[in-house]
Amino acid sequence: MKIDKLLFFLVVFLYSGFSFGRAGFGKAEKINDNWKFVLQDIPTAKEENFNDTKWQKVDLPHDWSIRQQFSPTYASCMGYLPGGIGWYRKSIHVPAEKSNEKVYLYFEGIYNRSEVYINGHLLGKRPNGYISFLYDASPYIKYGEDNVIAVRVDHSRAADSRWYTGSGIYRNVWLVYANPVHIAQWGVYAHPSAASAKKGTLEVEVEVVNESEKSETLTVVNELFNQKGEIVAKRRNKLSVAAGENSTLSTALSVSKPHLWSI
Repeated sequence: MKIDKLLFFLVVFLYSGFSFGRAGFGKAEKINDNWKFVLQDIPTAKEENFNDTKWQKVDLPHDWSIRQQFSPTYASCMGYLPGGIGWYRKSIHVPAEKSNEKVYLYFEGIYNRSEVYINGHLLGKRPNGYISFLYDASPYIKYGEDNVIAVRVDHSRAADSRWYTGSGIYRNVWLVYANPVHIAQWGVYAHPSAASAKKGTLEVEVEVVNESEKSETLTVVNELFNQKGEIVAKRRNKLSVAAGENSTLSTALSVSKPHLWSI
């Protein structure tokens, strides 16, 4: 793998239309379809060989509370609907040719107190229900085989918000493949340092993660596009990243006669 020849292309647009839901690096595949669900707490459901054939088939996003019976005994913030504890399971096939890549699971949102397992191994727990999170599943992935994702969601303490939250995996889930050397999650930061009718300067920081076993030297390419899809600025910079470390590149893109905001 000739990492020293690998180019990271970072694209910054001057207009809205960028997808914010994904992890921000690698190749992401949405895996919302064909999950299995049960509204029970079954501790053994985390196991790879657990029999879920009688579970309900659901597609994500999914909210189990909205389908339950209303009752004045439940909290008003939940719309007088119950919470509870539920489990989700899904089988994914990871091709053998991906064996040199890292595999991540990216959840845009689970409400709430979630536990995520892959092939029976705990990847992590998340108490909060509003923010996205990412787990590295690579150590437990069986390349060239089917792999089982299991998610426990505990919304038994349902009166925990000032507005209706629902219960379950209520946003998208992504399977992300990435080179061991890649841009960090949310690793691109850009802000203008100067702007006038004659010239604009955009300061850019790029954080790169090296999860391989050797140091790598990369060429980082930053490109700035206008609303017509034309490149108006471009910079190439070398960046060295030690094995198991992160490094950040700082650079600047300058534009003549930038289109300034009218407000």
